[in-house]
Amino acid sequence: MTGAYHSGLDRLLDGHRLSPVQRRIAHYLSEHLEEAIFLSSVELAERAGVSQPSVTRFAMVLGFAGYPELRQALRPLVLGGPPEGEQESLIKGAIDREIRNLTAVRDRLPSLPLKELGAFLAAAEPLPVLGLRVSAGLATTFAYYTRRIHPDVRLLTHGGSELIDGLHSARRAGAEWLVAVVLPRYPVEVMNALEYAGKLGYRVAAICDRPGFPAEVVLDAPVGDRLVFDSHAAPLALAMALVEAMADAAPLRTQARLEEYERMTDETGTFLGELP
Repeated sequence: MTGAYHSGLDRLLDGHRLSPVQRRIAHYLSEHLEEAIFLSSVELAERAGVSQPSVTRFAMVLGFAGYPELRQALRPLVLGGPPEGEQESLIKGAIDREIRNLTAVRDRLPSLPLKELGAFLAAAEPLPVLGLRVSAGLATTFAYYTRRIHPDVRLLTHGGSELIDGLHSARRAGAEWLVAVVLPRYPVEVMNALEYAGKLGYRVAAICDRPGFPAEVVLDAPVGDRLVFDSHAAPLALAMALVEAMADAAPLRTQARLEEYERMTDETGTFLGELP
């Protein structure tokens, strides 16, 4: 590892009294930082020969909320100015990881409750869809397409009292299901909102990256974590598979709404026939 890497890591460790287990983690990082910045906490624990909770505690001792935050702080030490070939290799590795993530979702499709959940959501009116911060993008995409085949989709991407009002209003209008997109990092406000939704009587379906997420139905897909910011190819594919399941659950309504939408876009000239 270069001297620049060492000095940056030393600054993070300086002034912290580490336990023997934590020193093992620090030693592994000092010797393998270029590799370690791409590892999950479980993978780092395995490489360093410690437990996953030990990695989390190590990050917290250094003043971080958890391991993802520590990893974000370590990445600039390595990625600040790599040679062009290394940068290309980094991006290629990130795409390769996304391919593996998509393959993992494909292989798990038979075990996922897409058909059953699609039927529940197709029949749910209204259908609120929640996503804050980084999750707002995927929630917006899911809601955009779902509106083409569902009569009442309500997108909730703003926090605070507006979020609570939206949950309460949809519930009063008859909503029974809430679709929540919850991807790293996990906003405290989302978890509080889901707890409130439970008190209101919602059934929650979560699109997330963790199989153990606290929701009635969980559709989990890994995120890509090789670059400075996560990428969400696999969760997006899973969200679109859920839209497809909803369409299949109400085929006549789906056909009618899609045909109506096409007539509307033709009449209003919404889209170009082809690019100039």
